[in-house]
Amino acid sequence: LRSPWKFITYGLIMKSWKSTFLVICIIMLAIYFRPQSQKITSEQEILPNGAIVKISLPGQLSEIALIGESLYTVNCASCHGHNAVGQIDIAPPLVHKIYKPGHHGDESFQLAVAKGVRSHHWRFGNMPAIEGLTREDVASITRYIRELQKTNNIF
Repeated sequence: LRSPWKFITYGLIMKSWKSTFLVICIIMLAIYFRPQSQKITSEQEILPNGAIVKISLPGQLSEIALIGESLYTVNCASCHGHNAVGQIDIAPPLVHKIYKPGHHGDESFQLAVAKGVRSHHWRFGNMPAIEGLTREDVASITRYIRELQKTNNIF
């Protein structure tokens, strides 16, 4: 006969292994989705105008994105910065992996403008609803942001 202790010990090891794997997965997800620090350390590059990220600009924007850029400049840039690079202590960058289409789809931009957003990824506070923009306006702004993201390998 086999000892029952062998099976009990094996069961505990397997249960422990599964728990360890789960903890590692949770830690990895937390690291991947953690917000960038809002404080500038001596090792970070100091960006102009309080920008949080440094981006590359597309060589050319589509017609819709050009309309979106104009709308963004008037309605969004005062908080999210010129070209969606964010502003330290004010608002997050929208050219960031947190806002890639697979995590924040285009409809999330529509909802953010229409209803505002409770702070959940960053520590800038809640975003209020933005009045005076149509769904078509927000779609153009979103297109502009997506083209910036794509140029910066966020898609």
